[in-house]
Amino acid sequence: MNPAEFARRVLNWFDAHGRKQLPWQGNPTPYRVWVSEIMLQQTQAATVTPYYQRFMAQFPDLRALADAELDTVLQLWAGLGYYARARHLHLTAQILRDRHGGEMPLDGAILQALPGIGRSTAGAILALSAGRRQPILDGNVKRVLARFAAVEGWPGQTRVQSALWALADRYTPAERVADYTQAMMDLGALVCTPRRPQCAACPLVGECAAHTQGRERDLPTPRPRRALPVRTVRMLLLYNAGGEVVLERRPPTGIWGGLWSLPECPLEVDVTDWCQERLGLTVQVEPAWRTFRHTFSHFHLDLTPTPAQVAAQDRGIMEGDRFVWYNSRHLDEWGMAAPVRRLLAMLADEQVDLKRKQRWLEW
Repeated sequence: MNPAEFARRVLNWFDAHGRKQLPWQGNPTPYRVWVSEIMLQQTQAATVTPYYQRFMAQFPDLRALADAELDTVLQLWAGLGYYARARHLHLTAQILRDRHGGEMPLDGAILQALPGIGRSTAGAILALSAGRRQPILDGNVKRVLARFAAVEGWPGQTRVQSALWALADRYTPAERVADYTQAMMDLGALVCTPRRPQCAACPLVGECAAHTQGRERDLPTPRPRRALPVRTVRMLLLYNAGGEVVLERRPPTGIWGGLWSLPECPLEVDVTDWCQERLGLTVQVEPAWRTFRHTFSHFHLDLTPTPAQVAAQDRGIMEGDRFVWYNSRHLDEWGMAAPVRRLLAMLADEQVDLKRKQRWLEW
C-alpha cells in the first residue's frame, strides 16, 4: 500500500471513530501535549485522565510546574507509577524556565536533549501541538506497524526498532499530521489491541500482512521471557503514642525515587537493635503482618510490614530532611508510593480499632 492510501484510510477511520474528547486535546499547547505524552507512557488513557486533570489544575503552565516543590509534584503523581517520569517532568520544566524563557522549543534535537524526552515524545509534541511532520513510535504505533508489515523480532532490538521507525516515517503524511498522529495511537489502543485485535474494524485489514498470515497474536514479537529476581525487605511502621509514623525520604534515583516511604531493614536483623543502632530509637516490636509482593518491571519485591511503637522520649531526634514524623490526617500532602499509602491506612485503621476496644473496656 502506498503512503497516501495508508494515511487516507487511517484518517477516514479517525474521522468516524477516533477519540476527540480527551482532556489534553482541547488546547494542545506544547506544554499540555508534553505532560500528557509523559503520563501516557506505559499507562492507558483512562488511568491517566484524572491524574492529568488534577496536574493541570495545579500546574496550568510550565512555569507553575518549574516553580513547584518536587514533593508537590510527586504527591500528585502518587499511584501513577514509574516515578522517574515525574522527576524528569519537574527537572525539564526547571531547565526550560532557566534556559529557554519558560517556553518549550519546537526543535526536535533540543527536545530530545531534555530529561525524559526521547524521539517519539519529541515527535508527538511537534506533531500534535504544531502540526509538524514528525513520526512517532509509541507502543500502540509499534504494534500497528509491526502487524501491518509483519516485522519480525522484539521491538526493543535496535534492528527491529530501526525498521519500525522507517515505516513510521514512510507513512506519516505532510497534511493533517496532528490528526494522523492521534489516529495511529487510537488505532493501536482501540482496534489493534495487544491480545484481542478487532481486525474487522481495522481500515488496514485488507493489506495487513499479519492478518493475511493469521499471525495477529504473534506480532509484535514479545520480549524474551526471563524469570524476575525476588528481593525481600522488612518495612517498618514505627509509630508513637500519638499515632504519628516515621517516614524516610528515598534516594532521588531508584525505585520510588524521591518519595516518602517507610524505613526498611533486612529480614534477618533484630528490629529492636537495628532501630537503636541506625535510627537511635527505642522501640517495642509487634508481630509482623503478612508478607505481600509488589512487582516492578525488573524484579519482585516481597515486603514484610512490621509495626513497632517508639518510646515517647525518642520523638525529637527523628526530625530533619531525611526523616519526618507523619500524621495520617495529612495523607494527601505527601508524595508516597501506593503500597506505602495502603500500609499507613491499614495502621491507622488498626489504631482506631484499638482505641474503640479500650473505650469499650473502660466503659
